[in-house]
Amino acid sequence: MLKHLPILSILLFLFVKLAAQPLPVNSDSLLAIAMNDHKPDSLRLGSMEVIVSTWMMMNPDSCLHYAKLYATLATKLKNNDQLANAQYLQGVSHYFKGDLPEAITALHKSLDTRGENGDPVGRGAALNVIGAVYMLQGNHARAIDNYMRCLKLSEQINDDRGVSGSHFNIGRIYTQQKDYATALEHFKTSLAHKDSADLEGRAKVYQIMATTYVDLKNDVMAKVYFQKALELEITSNDHLGMGMSYSNMATYYLTGKNPDTAIYYAEQSIREFEMVDDVLGIGFACATLAEAFKLKGQHRNAIEHAEKAMAIAKQFNETKLIQETAKILSDNYRAIGQMDKALEMYDLNIMLKDSLQSEENQRGVLRQEYAYQYEKEALSDSLQFAKKEAVLTEQTQKQRIGLGATAIVLLLIILLASSIYKGKKRSDELLLNILPEQVAEELKRNGEAQARQINEVTVLFTDFKDFTAISEKLTPKELVRNLHECFTAFDNIIQKHGLEKIKTIGDAYMAAGGLPAPNETHAHDTVAAAFDILDFINTFNDQKIASGQPYFEIRIGVHTGPVVAGIVGVKKFSYDIWGDTVNTASRIESAGDAGHVNISQATYEIIKHDPQFVFESRGKIVAKGKGEMEMYFARLNT
Repeated sequence: MLKHLPILSILLFLFVKLAAQPLPVNSDSLLAIAMNDHKPDSLRLGSMEVIVSTWMMMNPDSCLHYAKLYATLATKLKNNDQLANAQYLQGVSHYFKGDLPEAITALHKSLDTRGENGDPVGRGAALNVIGAVYMLQGNHARAIDNYMRCLKLSEQINDDRGVSGSHFNIGRIYTQQKDYATALEHFKTSLAHKDSADLEGRAKVYQIMATTYVDLKNDVMAKVYFQKALELEITSNDHLGMGMSYSNMATYYLTGKNPDTAIYYAEQSIREFEMVDDVLGIGFACATLAEAFKLKGQHRNAIEHAEKAMAIAKQFNETKLIQETAKILSDNYRAIGQMDKALEMYDLNIMLKDSLQSEENQRGVLRQEYAYQYEKEALSDSLQFAKKEAVLTEQTQKQRIGLGATAIVLLLIILLASSIYKGKKRSDELLLNILPEQVAEELKRNGEAQARQINEVTVLFTDFKDFTAISEKLTPKELVRNLHECFTAFDNIIQKHGLEKIKTIGDAYMAAGGLPAPNETHAHDTVAAAFDILDFINTFNDQKIASGQPYFEIRIGVHTGPVVAGIVGVKKFSYDIWGDTVNTASRIESAGDAGHVNISQATYEIIKHDPQFVFESRGKIVAKGKGEMEMYFARLNT
């Protein structure tokens, strides 16, 4: 069964230069500035850099065009630092387009422009992407060489992030070479240099360590690291990571002939992938479900899920998934007597299996040719070269019989095109998962998203009463699982009512209505969502009480007023809101009672005639830092 591998972070330095570059302060878009011949060249240069760096993965064709203009302008100004950066960005644009030879050429130009003693961050960036290109080509020797050079630069400037990423990438190559012991050493070193606050990054290292232990057939250690990854992903609310962990754990239990547990984790995986619209991830999980139902003898259930997996696999032209799903369908159709369909799927399975084996053989020949050429250069001055050359040439020629060079090139182009398309789609999905759609589109279009004053927004805060005391009664795993269940339900409720989730802080949850696009129903929508949250918690608590477990009592506060909304951060974008309205909403929540929706005077004035709600005046209540405030308990009008 297919494994869901973690996303490989190959462009560790992609936005380093961008982060250090101040954005031009101008009402015009960055593009308008960059293309305006009447603007100062230095301002145009900075604008072009930001455009190319920001849009790189979203529109590589346009970015390549502007990267060339950027290089021309940098040459005109005799600015070698900017020219090297422009050449680097051209190389990355070619990488995302799948033009791998052109990528290497541009990246080497960037290295030459910087020189041996040039900017170590810029040189490390170029070496890192060169390593990624060679890795895609199957040229493992050159990939490792470039990653090692990148590693040395990171060590020289004490860049733990770069050191961690380089070890991760090197370890990934060793897993492809099936040198699992060496791979694990690099993964452990990567983990040692990973920032303890980078939960998602640490989780991805745990993920790949777990899959490596699966390959080593060390079930005990595989389970340990799958669980470590999952716990971090739950803590960081990383739905994509959770989907991958659950999918890998389902495969793990399926391999161990434990179909019931495999079904549980596969269903969890589908739920998480649905949260981020990862259709291909859902396809992998459906295939695992189908295989598990087949083991249980539930053939019609197996066929239902395998057909879903097949439709998704064909949508994405995922050959390996099509092949494995065809085998599952063939077995299950035969089990229920549908022999025509069974034979059709059997033929498809065999055809694709042969094709994939041929593809792997071709990749193996390419890898050996690359390794040979690399060693040839390294031994060019050695007296032993002639002897080695004769042996390796004979081996290579034997393996190349029947293989056409044109077929190999076409195959790699097809594989790369599929990889680039899926990478671009994934980057769009991830951007929409952390930013409102309107804000994400503005960021992609202009290279930035302006902060905005919104005159009337309704903010909702929740937290759990006596959370610290309750947490002491639960194991860390139980605590995180309970929070995850609650916050996932809250996310669904917020989405249902058209609100925007802002963030979670510990056991507190914050959302708002009326943004990023203002509307007239924000107060009603937010209070209605508050009652759905309260209803969920009541049901959740009934289940906990019935089983004798600790339960959560929730306070909910709602306030309306103006806010400033915008994006913060450069390494991780985050959509946030600021202003006294936010602070007041937090105080309204703190001054409430568990099991009630406490609203401010401002919110009450907007919805006081709403027939869906009734209100109980609480009079003036002291709120910390705010003094006395009019507050009301809102209730549903039954």
